[in-house]
Amino acid sequence: MSLGARIAWDDTVLPFQLDQSDIRGRVARLDGVLDRVLEQHDYPAQIEALVAEMTLLTALIGQTVKLRWKLSLQVRGDGPARLIATDYYAPTEDGAPARIRAWASFDETRLDESADPYALIGKGYFAILIDQGQGNQPYQGITPITGDSLAACAETYFAQSEQLPTRFSLSFGKSTEPGRGESWRAGGVMLQKMPKASPLANPEGGSGEDGLLEARDILDEDEGENWTRANVLLDTVDQLELIGPSVAPTDLLVRLFHEEEPRVFDAQPVQFGCTCSEAKVRQSLSIYSAKDIAHMTTEEGIVTADCQFCGAHYEFAPNTLGFEATEGPDAKGETEAGGKAAGGRG
Repeated sequence: MSLGARIAWDDTVLPFQLDQSDIRGRVARLDGVLDRVLEQHDYPAQIEALVAEMTLLTALIGQTVKLRWKLSLQVRGDGPARLIATDYYAPTEDGAPARIRAWASFDETRLDESADPYALIGKGYFAILIDQGQGNQPYQGITPITGDSLAACAETYFAQSEQLPTRFSLSFGKSTEPGRGESWRAGGVMLQKMPKASPLANPEGGSGEDGLLEARDILDEDEGENWTRANVLLDTVDQLELIGPSVAPTDLLVRLFHEEEPRVFDAQPVQFGCTCSEAKVRQSLSIYSAKDIAHMTTEEGIVTADCQFCGAHYEFAPNTLGFEATEGPDAKGETEAGGKAAGGRG
């Protein structure tokens, strides 16, 4: 494959449908997006792996939702990896890219370098939040941390909360290409049974861990055969085929599912993007009194804030913040960092 063809598929999500099996799916390829997400922080290798997996899941899931604004994924645990959070912002217009951002909170003193990254989460929950914007009630679905990966958690979420059999096959890591140096690459395939009007799930619980639902608890016999066949075909995928760059997603679909008559739709470009701003920081601080703001003020006489997602740094005059502010945002003496981190990110 030529370099130009390879680049055409970088940072895209390709929707497809298997007409013979009534299954929809997505193929995602991330490289620049993942580099931008991870370069914002100096994460340990295990935390990088968790953030990479979560970002890839977010790209795949976000593209399946009829989204007007934002989809968020969160994993919270009682282990050293305390929080992994991602946001997927829908395109603002036809042809525009979707935007993704991600970050993690962890206790470095508790990290075990010999442990599997997923084991660092411990007990907790996996959540998907959908916010369709002003005037709409946000939706939140939560399932326990289960299985042996974040992908397994997402599969359990869809079976339990949406009663939609779902499967992910993911690959991610650092790679080195001639003339490019080391960079992150990630790729994955998502399969999902098309929604039904009347799910067949047993209300008394499923056959999964702690009674959670699994695909076999939801599908009837014919659907189960179709689902099993598609999963067996997906099991033949090679990890290098998932991340590329030598195999186009369209070629991959033909190799895996040609007997299922795959049909592809327009690819969705994705990019790193953050929505933080000075105005939003001010809004978040508007609930605090002058006394509270005083406690936040540094010895230099300013209030600072940093975006966890993109690293943007903000500085404010204390008397312009909170519901007891005595000056407006443009008051003389206010110090501004321009809403950009080093290198112009944000």
